[in-house]
Amino acid sequence: MTDSAKTLTETALTGKALPQDVTEDAFLGGQLRLRQPRSGHRAGHDAMLLAAATPARPGHRVVEFGAGVGAAGLAVASRVAGIKLVLVEIDAGLAGLARENAAANAIAAETIVLDVASTAAAFAGVGLGPDSVDVVLTNPPFNDAFRHRASPDKALAHVADASTLESWIHAARRILKSGGVLSLIWRADAIAEVLAALDRGFGSLAILPVHGDAARPAIRVVVRAVKGGKAPTQILAGLMLNDESAVPDKGVQAILTGKGVLPLAIP
Repeated sequence: MTDSAKTLTETALTGKALPQDVTEDAFLGGQLRLRQPRSGHRAGHDAMLLAAATPARPGHRVVEFGAGVGAAGLAVASRVAGIKLVLVEIDAGLAGLARENAAANAIAAETIVLDVASTAAAFAGVGLGPDSVDVVLTNPPFNDAFRHRASPDKALAHVADASTLESWIHAARRILKSGGVLSLIWRADAIAEVLAALDRGFGSLAILPVHGDAARPAIRVVVRAVKGGKAPTQILAGLMLNDESAVPDKGVQAILTGKGVLPLAIP
């Protein structure tokens, strides 16, 4: 999907020119400004839709896996005051930008450099022990390495091997409290992988198909799952990014500018 941000040529904080390899972009209608690399994986619609689908309440401990520069997690924190946000990212450079972005937007957040596929002991060592988190949100790497060739600066963010999704969902299940919520966004054509991975320990699924337009199959699914949930799975009416005339949907634009949330964010 294309970026949902407006790129700024100079930082709104200092008025000084940015480094050539970094841009400062406005999200949520300017409510959130994020520095991110000029090339490689860049936050856009997926991150904002994930944030808008994440249920959280003040006091909740909310963890974003594969946070990058913190786009989705910081968007949740800008909507829900008083959450305890933790941003987990394997790339130290991106984690550094996430830390700067949190500070620049006056959002309290802990940033941790960690591989999501790490052991339980590694997670516990950074304060993410079993049954300690209320919400996990994630936009995992979702392209099959055999079907997609990514440039080196995009590989960690976009390319998955056969175990990636399962290991990330396993890590979420481990740190979530009973009744805790996992929100994720994934390729629609690989929904079977999501359902298989969630079958161990999660239930009460709500699935939102995301379409580029009404005439084409869904390109993403946004999923909310509850640890230990027992309610039947729900498939919600599809979200159309554009109408039949390729005009951006007004409801989606309201969400992307921070004026609304997706049904998944409402428990």
